[in-house]
Amino acid sequence: MKKFMEEFKAFALRGNVVDLAIGVLIGGAFGALVGALTDDFITPILNCIGGGADLGWSIHLVGDQYLLVGHFVSAIINFIIYAFVIFMIMKSMNKLATLGKKEEEAAPEPEPAPDPNVVLLTEIRDLLKNK
Repeated sequence: MKKFMEEFKAFALRGNVVDLAIGVLIGGAFGALVGALTDDFITPILNCIGGGADLGWSIHLVGDQYLLVGHFVSAIINFIIYAFVIFMIMKSMNKLATLGKKEEEAAPEPEPAPDPNVVLLTEIRDLLKNK
């Protein structure tokens, strides 16, 4: 049992598990924030446009059944907000990761190989000078 607890402790305190737990907590808090934004600000605007007090844009089916189009649009807006924020976070993280690294200096380009005709003429000139 002691070995099991030591293995569990090593697993639970690894960096990845702790990072994941923090990410889940922050994600939950962020989800509540985005949900409040859409429920308290965006959905009432959609309800005003759609004309319904509680349902927003909806399609009446049978009896008390409705297709809640306004609720679906709110979910799409939630998704777009989440995706945009995640994109911005990842873009910032990538920029921070490359900020500390020095840009590698570009190696100078090698000189192009001389034209064979030029080499031949140079050799002939050198031979004529030595005579």
